[in-house]
Amino acid sequence: MSGKLAQLHDMLAPAVEALGFECWGIEYLSQGRHSLLRVYIEHPEGVTVDGCALVSSQLSAILDVEDPISGDYTLEVSSPGMDRPLFTLAQYAQYSGEQARIRLRTPYEGRRNFQGIIRGVEGDEVVVLVDEHEYLLPIDSIDKGNIIPRF
Repeated sequence: MSGKLAQLHDMLAPAVEALGFECWGIEYLSQGRHSLLRVYIEHPEGVTVDGCALVSSQLSAILDVEDPISGDYTLEVSSPGMDRPLFTLAQYAQYSGEQARIRLRTPYEGRRNFQGIIRGVEGDEVVVLVDEHEYLLPIDSIDKGNIIPRF
């Protein structure tokens, strides 16, 4: 997790959890003069529009006071959805056996994109089976990981 993401997580996750939700993960996309801060929330009974609005209101107040992002930005609060992004080793372990799409920050064995079955976690690495070959991908090298929904 980058320094800015860690700062935002440490600032926002306690507020999300105080409202009875799990802070599933945070994405911060700096896009020149206008950035996007997306906070994914989870709840055992599901996430509703009202739940997102409640969390958004609370986080907006915190962000206004703390002012961790310079310039304009948009705050989005969302459910992780069916193609849920994965942020932590615990989340990858939880979805062991599921199909996932993983993109690395830098190439590993000549490739950055992997699509396969999550086999689990070993130490600080995610084990992914792609075309009968297991890859151990360090969590710190993963730029983005998502579950591929089954219909």
